[in-house]
Amino acid sequence: MNSWTKYPQIYEINTWVWLEELSRSAGRPVTLASVPDIEWDSIAALGFDAVWLMGVWERSPMGRTIAMADESLRADFQAALPDFKEADHVGSPYCIRRYRVDEHLGGPDALAVARAGMAARGLRLILDFVPNHVAPDHPWLAEHPTYFIRGGDKDLSRDPASFIDIGGNIFACAKDPCFPAWADRVQLNGFHSGLRAAAVETLNAVAAQCDGVRCDMAMLLLDSVFEETWGPRAGDRPATEYWGEVIPAVKKAHPGFLFIAEAYWDKEWELQQQGFDFCYDKRLYDRLAHEPAESVRLHLRADRAYQDKLVRFIENHGEARAAAAFNPERQRAAAVAALTLPGARLIHEGQLEGLRVRLPVSLGRRPEEAPATDSLAFYLQLLCALNEGDFMQGDWQLCECGGWPDNATCNNLVAWTWATENSRCLIVVNLSETQSQGLVKIAWPGLNDGVWRLNDIFQSTSFERDGAELQNEGLYVDLPAWGFHFLAAERGNNGR
Repeated sequence: MNSWTKYPQIYEINTWVWLEELSRSAGRPVTLASVPDIEWDSIAALGFDAVWLMGVWERSPMGRTIAMADESLRADFQAALPDFKEADHVGSPYCIRRYRVDEHLGGPDALAVARAGMAARGLRLILDFVPNHVAPDHPWLAEHPTYFIRGGDKDLSRDPASFIDIGGNIFACAKDPCFPAWADRVQLNGFHSGLRAAAVETLNAVAAQCDGVRCDMAMLLLDSVFEETWGPRAGDRPATEYWGEVIPAVKKAHPGFLFIAEAYWDKEWELQQQGFDFCYDKRLYDRLAHEPAESVRLHLRADRAYQDKLVRFIENHGEARAAAAFNPERQRAAAVAALTLPGARLIHEGQLEGLRVRLPVSLGRRPEEAPATDSLAFYLQLLCALNEGDFMQGDWQLCECGGWPDNATCNNLVAWTWATENSRCLIVVNLSETQSQGLVKIAWPGLNDGVWRLNDIFQSTSFERDGAELQNEGLYVDLPAWGFHFLAAERGNNGR
C-alpha cells in the first residue's frame, strides 16, 4: 500500500462486541478470520482509510477477578447493560496480559486474515498499545520485576488500594495522577532502560501485525509527568524522553508506522515534538460540547503544523455517545465542524447510527438499540461530501466573520475554506442556539475574477455571487440555531 494519506479517516470498532453481534446475526461464531466481506466492503465504501480494532489483545483473568470485586464498576456495568450477567464482563482491553490476539477473537492468524481483507480494500489497521501499565498476570512481573514501580510492606499496609502483592513482591498499582489507582493494573517504570527496550521490542512485534498504534494515555509517559507522578520511586530521570527514544527506534525498523496519542492536559504539542504523528484533540471536543463559538475560533488559530497532527472527533469509546451528549441539531453542527478540519478524523462504530449507550470497555455485549435513521442519513451524506473532490487535501484557511453594530450574532459563527487547483469549499457553522447572521470573508486566489456558483450540499440548493463582492464585503449568511452551510464552489456562468 502507498503511504498514509495526509488526513486519515479512522473508524474505531469495539472488536469483541462487534464480533459478538456478527456472531449473533450469523447464527454461528464469527472471528476476525470470518468477518463477512460485506462488513469490510461497507467500511471502505464510506471512505475510511483505516480501521482501529480496539481491544484485540489477550485480556487478563486476574484483572477480571479484581475488577469484579469493585462495586462501582459493577454499578457501571449494570447501568449500561440492565440485564448484565457476570459472563458479560470479559475483562478490560487496557488490562493486557500479553500482546497476543485473544483466542476468543481468533488469535494471531485470524488478525492476519482480517488485515489482508482490509488491505485488499485500501484499509489500514490500527491497534492499541498501553505504555503505562500491564495486567497483574503479565509475564514481565515474574521475569522482569525491575521493570515496575515497586513498593514495600508498609506501602501495602498503609494504602492497600494503591499497591498489590504478587508472589511476595509489592508493586504499585497503575495510576493517572488525577484519579485513584487502578487496582487491576500494575505500574510500569517509564524511566527504566530495560523497560524502554522491552517497549520497543513489543512495539516492533505489534508493528509486524498492523499499520499503526493508538497509544493509551500517552502523556503519562512524558518524563516530566512521570517524574511528578512517581518521584523517587522511579529513580533518576533519564537523559532522553521515553517517547523520543521509543518512537524513532520503532520507525527505524518499520518506516511509515503510525503513532497516535491519546492525550490530555494540553500535552499535544509536546507529544508531537517527540514523534507522534497525531494526538487526540480533546480540547476541541470540550469546546464544541461546552463552550461558545469564540473558544472554538481561538482554538483554530493555532499553528497549522500543530493542527495538521490532531485527531478530530465528537465521540470515541472514552467519551459519551454523541447522540447522548448533544441534541440532534447540535450534534450535526459539531460533526460538520470536527470532521471538516485539518488533521485525522475519528468516527466511533455506532456513532453513525445514533446509538446512545456508552458501553464500559470491559463488557463483551451491549444492549440492543434501534438505529436512528435520521442520524444515519446525515452521516452518510456528510461522509459522501467529505469523499467527493479533493478539496480537503488542499489549503485550509480560517475565515473572519463580521457583523453590524446592532447585530453581533456573527460571533456565533465559525467558518473556514478549503481550496485546491480543482475544487473549493466553504464551511460555515452556527455554534449557538440563536439564529445568527454575519459576513464571511473568503480569501481564495482569483476570487474577484467573475461569478461563483455556491452549491449547498446538504440543502440541495445553489446560488451565484459576484467574486468581487465576496472579496470586498464577504458572503452574507443567515443560519438557524446549530445550522450550517457546506458549500462547494465552482465558476458561475459569467466566470472567466
